[in-house]
Amino acid sequence: MKTPRRVINAMAPIRICDLGGWTDTWFAETGAVFNIGVYPYAEVQIYVRETQSDTPRIVIHAENYDVRYAIDPHKIAYDRHPLLEASIDIMDLPDNLSFEINLYSRAPGGCSTGTSAAITTALLGALDLLTPGRRTPHEIARLAHRVETEKLGLQCGIQDQICSAHGGICFIEMYQYPLASVSNIQVSDAIWWELERRLVLVYLGRTHSSSEVHGRVIQRLETEDADKSVLEPLRQAAIDGKNAVYAGDFQALGAAMIRNTEAQAALHPKLVSEEARAVIELARQYGAVGWKVNGAGGEGGSLTILCDAEGEHKRKFIEAVPGIDPRFQVIPTYLSRVGLRRWELYE
Repeated sequence: MKTPRRVINAMAPIRICDLGGWTDTWFAETGAVFNIGVYPYAEVQIYVRETQSDTPRIVIHAENYDVRYAIDPHKIAYDRHPLLEASIDIMDLPDNLSFEINLYSRAPGGCSTGTSAAITTALLGALDLLTPGRRTPHEIARLAHRVETEKLGLQCGIQDQICSAHGGICFIEMYQYPLASVSNIQVSDAIWWELERRLVLVYLGRTHSSSEVHGRVIQRLETEDADKSVLEPLRQAAIDGKNAVYAGDFQALGAAMIRNTEAQAALHPKLVSEEARAVIELARQYGAVGWKVNGAGGEGGSLTILCDAEGEHKRKFIEAVPGIDPRFQVIPTYLSRVGLRRWELYE
């Protein structure tokens, strides 16, 4: 009789409309972020088997890149897909098991929607099912953040991993980097559905590139006597966004999004690119009430647009987006009521 195959599945949402970004960093020290977890999910499947001497212990299949390769868990080099390799390295995995890991995301890499954090969160959540005990979603988020900051030495805020782990509409209060409390904002179905209907995610057609501009902003803010009051409008935008959603006030939410984008530009003008401004102007022409450059900003990436109540305006805006640049595309999104999901089956 054939032995059933053990398959572990995990999914985690990406995030959009991140008001208060930049305040969830080590140099901000304290912060507030409002963001929204959405489909498309990052997906991970792990096919588990007993270790055999003639087969690799771990095989990674990065489906988006059409790449499959084996790694030795005792000699891991961060040289092909560092986030994936570091995520495996940080886990204490059992020696008696071998597995192939398949990873996939419908959201483009470098989309400024926390896609990498969603992949890492889903991967760690899946690997966690191979170890004794269970980490909570919040603990998985902390671990995913450690992968980027400790294992890879990257500059990284905490909001992306938290949203992927918790899902929904999040309000994050960072009281001492990297420690934070998280509240999922509970609203009526009518508010939820209307928010979902109005939101549009516009991808600017190329991978987000931020190293030079972000480096200048960080250099400005990390010095001991830096004027960090420039971060306060970002914190306030997060609070205003949270209050607006609770009230079902979409005009107020849109205003908070606009203030946040203006505050990003105040940190450095290039955080709101000319491409982003072209999309904003088009959205304004079709009656949009809010816009937010996703993530920290810079070249490439994406924007969240909050349309007005007229569905016709939203549809005409979507049709007009490629007219700015044929590389631009609208990525369909749906609000995610939950964050990290993981389960296993035998087949």
